[in-house]
This record gives sequence, structure tokens and C-alpha cells, in this order.
Amino acid sequence: MRLSKLFKDAPTTNVTGLCVDSRKVEKGNIYFCMPGMSADGHDFINQAIDKGAICIVHAKDIENKRDGAIYIKVDDVVSALNTCAKIFNNNPSGNMVMYGVTGTNGKSSITKIIKYFCDTQTPCGYIGTISIEYGKIHLQPNLTTPGTLFLMDKLRDMVEHGIGACALEVSSHGLAQRRVDAIDFDVAVFTNFTHDHLDFHGTIENYFSAKKLLFSERVREDGVSILNIDDARFEDLKEASKARVISYGVKKECDYRAKDIVLKSDSTTFTLVFKGKEYPVETNLVAEYNIYNLLAAIASMHETGMSIETLTALARNIPQIEGRMEQIRCGQPFDVIVDFAHTPDGMEKVMQFGREIAQNNRLISVFGSAGRRDIQKRKVFGEIADKYCDLIIVTEDDPRDESPKEIGEQIKSGITKTTTVFIEDRYEAIRQAIESCQAGDCVLVLGKGDESYIYRGDNVRVPWVGDNNAVKECIEKYWNK
Repeated sequence: MRLSKLFKDAPTTNVTGLCVDSRKVEKGNIYFCMPGMSADGHDFINQAIDKGAICIVHAKDIENKRDGAIYIKVDDVVSALNTCAKIFNNNPSGNMVMYGVTGTNGKSSITKIIKYFCDTQTPCGYIGTISIEYGKIHLQPNLTTPGTLFLMDKLRDMVEHGIGACALEVSSHGLAQRRVDAIDFDVAVFTNFTHDHLDFHGTIENYFSAKKLLFSERVREDGVSILNIDDARFEDLKEASKARVISYGVKKECDYRAKDIVLKSDSTTFTLVFKGKEYPVETNLVAEYNIYNLLAAIASMHETGMSIETLTALARNIPQIEGRMEQIRCGQPFDVIVDFAHTPDGMEKVMQFGREIAQNNRLISVFGSAGRRDIQKRKVFGEIADKYCDLIIVTEDDPRDESPKEIGEQIKSGITKTTTVFIEDRYEAIRQAIESCQAGDCVLVLGKGDESYIYRGDNVRVPWVGDNNAVKECIEKYWNK
């Protein structure tokens, strides 16, 4: 592509690609001097030119400019990057139906359900915490919401593979760092808002302000914002949304409402009310919060053309979402649930469900808390587990360079009555939970879901079998049948 297509009055020099990392520059690339949390891209201009950058996009004044390189000064490098990425990749979001889902909990479940529904009529991609999927392509993600260039490259590839829609998890980090500014969303979904990520955002209001950007700036004016009416932030988002607003929920009157909910250990039934008409729904999803997730997905798909009758029929057999309320069944006479829950709200909802299905038997939990992340929630995790569990096994969960034992002590500071043990090795913790089980018990393994890595040391990914696979192995090898 010609540089003149990306910047007004620029030379017609051919551009081979866009880059924000001077170490990864290739010959003919444009190098964008991005501001960073620990480094400034302006400090690496010469390195980028040495590696072949033909154009430097910068915001600061540059002394000692080098011959042969083109320098373009802009007011906002991030804005310039997003504009160029959109043009360079032929505006992929304009050629697909884009579903963006944000909120503290539920993003992965809703986006995966949307993909399942959509795939029955139009090939749909998915980008999020679990994976990157489209057609026969299945990749492991680095971030819930990838960086601008990676994201736009994958969306363009989806279009080239004939994918007609994409369900994207939109994190607060991704919104705050403007990773999705090059995307126009047709549907923006809000799940819920509770405590999380204060290590990054600083305050709860900063965290909410980041979430709000999806509805105030990124959704198309002729699109739709689908909001959880039962969440305390509903009115704020309704007022902020530049698109029309559709509501869903359980407790209040709304556009898509579930009533007469019957929760079972392996299924749920409810009545869906839409515009005065009632539709019976039976689904293999369990726990009340998954009813919210299902409502959000149904509303998203119905507002973009699928019939409610089709959607409710599909809801009967939704594929297991990896590591999300994943019930492990290997012939054992007790329940085991693996879930990604890593926030106080998410943990409490899973434990409420676990308590219900365990009834008078024991509820055993295995969990930890991430190192170098929101430390305020550690004691809260302990308090929640203390309220519901009969045995708590505290273990590692992405400790990074913190001591797992010290993290465990902070969790245990919130526990006053429940028998608690600390087992640092996560596999050993899961093994002991499984070995201790009796018929009728329920085990909850929380925090990592199907993730195939653990962060240790200086934020280094170390291979991990995945909680779901660890549970299966421990049942097969160690449980005394």
C-alpha cells in the first residue's frame, strides 16, 4: 500500500506493514512511536530505522533526523495507528457483523454462545480469553483483547476466509488502551460490573469509565447496546449509549426477561418473555448467572435477525465452554466443577451454585489469587469461601514473582471457621481435593479454567495441564473407586 493512502500529502512510497515494536520492524514498515507504561517508542526510532523502517510516525519533536527516513508528526500516535490499521487492513469490521461483549464476568461465555448460535447460519469468528477461532484456525491468545495490529490482522484474515461475523471479548484494558478503536461494533453487550482490575485502573470509577467506552464511542449509532437491567450500572450505560438500547434480565421488567426459573445440577428451564409473548426454554446451562449469559446471547442474535424459536431450540444443547462451569464427569459419585472465576462476584456465584448441588454433603474448593494483581480481593476470596465451603484448599494461581505462601496467608486472613490447608503445587492441591471426596460431595476448582499455562517469576508463562485436565487425571489415577 502507498504511504499517501495512509497520510495526506505523504509520498507515494510503498509500505509493507505497520509496526509498534522496534525489535520486530521489517523492511518497508511504518514505525509508530507508541507511548507505553514502562517505555516510550520515541526512544527506539534509530533501532527501527536500522531494521528497515521507511517511515516514523511520532508526536514528540525529533532531533537529528536521519536521511532516507520519512518523519510524520501527529498529535496522537495511537489515533494515527488505529486509522492506518483500519485502512491498511481494508476496514475488516465493516465487512462483518461485529459483536463486542464487555463486563466483569461472563464475557467468554456470552461470546462463545453467540458464536455457536451464529455459526448455524453465518460463519462466525471468536477472539477472547479462551482462544482465537475462525474456520479451521484455532490459536492461543496472549490477551483477552489483543493489540490493535494483531487484532486487525486477524479480522482481515477472517474476512478473507469468508467469515461473516465475529464475537469479540472487549476487556477494560483493551478499551482504556484503545486497542479496539479501529472497530465499529454492530452489537455491544454489557454483562455486569463488580470489583476487578484495580491494580490497573486505580479506582472503581476509572474501571467503569473504561467499560463505558464501548457504548459511548465504539458501537455504531445504527447498532444496538444490549444491557443487563439488573445491574446497578444499567442507567449509566443507557444514558451513555449512542446506539439504541435493549435490556435483558431476571428481576425487573425488560425487553428479554427470564421468569419461572428452575435450576438443576445439569440443566435449567425458564420462560422467556419478549414483547408480551412467552417462550419455554430448556438449556443444558446451569446456575442463574448463566441464564443472564444466555439471555444476552439470545438478545444479541435476535436483534441481528435470528428468530427466537430457532434460538430457544439451539439453547437445549450448547457446547461445553472450556473451563467455564465445566462439569467433569468420569464416573465418580461426586460433582466436580472447573470454572475461570477469579473475581469476588464470580467466585460467590459459583460457590452459591456449588452449595446448592452439594446440599448436606461437603463443598470443597481449590483456588488461589494472582500475583502482582489486585491484592484487595485476596482476603475477600477467603471470606466468600468461608461462607459456603466445608474444606478450603488454597494454592498457587499465576503467582508471578510473589510468594504463593504469602498470597495464601492473605487469602486465609478472611477465613475464620472453615478447615483450610495450603498446598503450593496446584496439581497436588487438586489431587488432594479429589482424594478426599466422598459420594455426594462437590469440588470447585476455580481461577484458571482451561488455561494451559501458569505465570511464574518475571511474568513468564510456564506450561500447565489445565484445571479441567488435571481433575480428569486425578480422578482416573488417585480416586479410590
